[in-house]
This record gives sequence, C-alpha cells and structure tokens, in this order.
Amino acid sequence: MTLNEEIDKKRKEIRTDGYAMSIGEWISLYENNELDIHPEFQRFFRWTMKQKTDLIESILLGIPIPPVFVSQRDDGVWDVVDGVQRLSTIYQFVGILKDEDNKEVEPLVLKGTKYLPSLNNKVWDNENTENSFDQQLRLTIKRSKINVSVILKESDDEAKYDLFQRLNTGGTNLSAQEVRNCILVMINKDIYLWMKKLSGNEDFQECISLSDTALSESYDMELALRFIIFSLMDANELTISNIGDVGEFITNEMIKISSSENFNRDKYEGLFKNTFSLLNDTVGDKAFKRFNATKNKFLGGFLLSQYELVSNGIAYNINDNHDFIDIEDKIKSIWSNEGYTSWSGTGITASRRLPRIIPLGRELFS
Repeated sequence: MTLNEEIDKKRKEIRTDGYAMSIGEWISLYENNELDIHPEFQRFFRWTMKQKTDLIESILLGIPIPPVFVSQRDDGVWDVVDGVQRLSTIYQFVGILKDEDNKEVEPLVLKGTKYLPSLNNKVWDNENTENSFDQQLRLTIKRSKINVSVILKESDDEAKYDLFQRLNTGGTNLSAQEVRNCILVMINKDIYLWMKKLSGNEDFQECISLSDTALSESYDMELALRFIIFSLMDANELTISNIGDVGEFITNEMIKISSSENFNRDKYEGLFKNTFSLLNDTVGDKAFKRFNATKNKFLGGFLLSQYELVSNGIAYNINDNHDFIDIEDKIKSIWSNEGYTSWSGTGITASRRLPRIIPLGRELFS
C-alpha cells in the first residue's frame, strides 16, 4: 500500500465536523447532561488559580481560545477529548461545576491580572453586587465563542483515544499514566476504579515505597498496570519487535484489556495480591531496592528494572504451589548476575531490557 493509499484509508476511518459555539451553548450542554467532561479528570488536570483567571481574562478581552475536541458517543453525548481544563474553569466560574461525587465545586473567585487588575475577587453572580459581574459582563462571556471539533461516532473506535493521547502528552503537566487513566475512564470506568483500588493495596504500597511526587503522578497505577500486562505474558510475545515503544505498548495493551469482555479481573487480582503479600511478608520495602554487597544493605529508592524481574518472576511461578525459599537471598543475587546487570544499566532501553529481564526473573524464582 502506498503512502497516499494509507492516508486515504485512515482519513475515511476518522469522520469529523467543526463549528463555533457560544459559551452559553457550552453551558447548556453541560446543564442538560449532553456533555461529559469526566469529573474524574479533575484530579489529573491541575490548573493554577492564575491559569484559570487568565482564561476568563482572555475571554473578556476577545483573545481566541483554542478549540475544544469532543467525541460523539452512540447515545449522542459528547465526550471531551481535549479542553477539560478550559470548560471546567468556565463551569466553575459560572457556579455549575460538579465533582465526581456529583457535588457542586466551590465557585471560582478571580484574581487581578496585569491587564485587568479589577478582576480581583470578582465572581459570576451573588448578592454582593460590588464583587459580581454585571449583566453586561455575563452576556459578554455567554456570547463569546469557542470552536468545537467533533469526532463523529462513525469514526474508528480508537480515534478519540489516540487523539486524547496526542493532545495531552508533552504540552501539559500530566504524567504518562495520568493520560492513560483519563483514557481508561473514557473506555471503561469500572476497570479504572478496579485498577485504582488494586494499586492502593497495602502490601503493594509497602513494597514499592514510592515518593509523594511519584504517587501524585499515579506511578503506582502504572506499576500495577505493568504487572497485569507482563506477569503472565507468553514468552513469544516478549520480543523487541512486539513491544517496540514501551509507553505506547502499555497504553495499547491497557485499551485491549479494558475493552475486552473476557478479561478475568478475579484472576489477576488474586495474582497481584498473592504476589505482593508474599513479598511484603518476606522482604517488605527492600524488594525493589539496590543491594550493596560491600555494605551488606539494601540502599536507595525504587528500581523499575528490579521490580520487573522480581514481581513478574514470583507472579509467574506463584500459582504452581511453589515453595518460595530464600527470597531475600535471591534478590541479593541478582546484583552479581551478569544477565541482570548487563541489561538494567543506563542506556538500555525498556524494549531491549524487558525481553531479557522478565524471563530471567521467571527462571530465578522457578
């Protein structure tokens, strides 16, 4: 297939429409439950008060606002693919934004800006007329327009997830897993909630012993997802050519899992809990830390390569009624194992590391 043919084929798979809509219309869509901004996203998108005020200032000054991308669901409701922060800010300012528990969020109180210092302490509407926007300013906001680009429901099912990832990676302060979490909420909220609960398992949290920053960026959920994907993966699939870019591979596998009717949650939940219960009972937070033979101590913080070897090695063997002996000694031994040290150092890409590290762990704990 030529490049032109590939382009023509993909263009036919993605059907779009676009036009300008007034903010008043955006407000009506939200109030009538015809627009889903996924309130769970509010924990991932972290706009500052300055960013929120700057948006309202831009609308008042007539500065063009970037378009909002939405995807049309089978029921006609629009899923917001890009523009969650913008719309949430507007809805919070107007006083209609609700959180994931369907409770109203405290209305936004603006701060003064360089160009509009009098915005300080202004609100949309309340009994204190001195601090409220007057009718003219409220109409200015409502009549201002924001363009919308609609991915129509006839499009390829994965188009909106690909678009979400492209629009929300790199230019935002979202981590890779926070982007995946948003995609997961759009595909299958039940799987997202299950994953979130799984990653909160006490044994798991004790073993990984992450920093507050890593936890705030949902790195624990990424580690849980990596476990689910790789723990029982067939050896034939653990190849460089199959894995490719690991971040993209994890996202694609997550989409497959969350879209599948045959995914066995109970099986993987049991495997996850048994693995980390065993690790916590035997080595605790030493499970994924570097062992220094000279000092005879586990030192430093969490190591992903050690996590990949140890957790997947135990998980692969744990259902064989296997007696795990000397787990701590085996973990120590990997630091003198050339098969590990050669493929876990700086400069080794994850796509090259995983096909060697995971089979080594399975053999070590067999």
